[in-house]
Amino acid sequence: MELSPRLAAIVKLIPPGFPVADIGTDHAMLPLYLVKTGRSPRAIATDLNEKPYQTACRQVAAADAGGRVEVRRGDGLEAIRPGEVEVIVLAGMGGNTIVGILERSRGELAGVKRLVLQPMSDAAALRVWLVQNGWRLVDEELIKDEEKFYVIIAAEPGEDCYEDPFLLEVGPILVNKCSPVLAEYLEKIKGDYQRVLSGLARSRTEQSMEKAVEITSRLARIREVISRCRLKTG
Repeated sequence: MELSPRLAAIVKLIPPGFPVADIGTDHAMLPLYLVKTGRSPRAIATDLNEKPYQTACRQVAAADAGGRVEVRRGDGLEAIRPGEVEVIVLAGMGGNTIVGILERSRGELAGVKRLVLQPMSDAAALRVWLVQNGWRLVDEELIKDEEKFYVIIAAEPGEDCYEDPFLLEVGPILVNKCSPVLAEYLEKIKGDYQRVLSGLARSRTEQSMEKAVEITSRLARIREVISRCRLKTG
């Protein structure tokens, strides 16, 4: 079974030997891969909508994995009982959607040793929620797959020391790693900021000027990280 670069990066952050729940599983490809390769002894695949739920059921049946992968229909973590799994994957949805699921599922998170999260947007908001709600960032991956960038975050219960808004936006562990694609990812963010700055330059309100100062400061830090990554990767 061959995985996409995005799913392969998610698997990399799933520790071996633990039961896993894949929330919003779609085709159940990730849980099937985990049990077929022996990385996880068993997995629960959930989805809210009927069509992907039925698709996942068919995929599991076709793979003859019904004894190790259980498919359930439910919203967020409501289909998971506390203590049932030790790793939870939430991938392919917005960061604020993930925050909402975690916020209303504190009971279901009891006993969970690791969250593996792949937000499609709003990664900064997700990191902020994690560090403010008893989760510490333990690893991050950044990959580029078919011209799109994907951030994957691993978090475990505990206190975190990250408070810098810039690092929480970009990814403190990604900055520390200076991964090969980080400079390219930051160039994209830099371009977004420069466009916002150009728009603010046409406004003379005090609020706009304060925002421009903040963005200018962030741009300087982005340039610094880009330069360091390029020096490190040669």
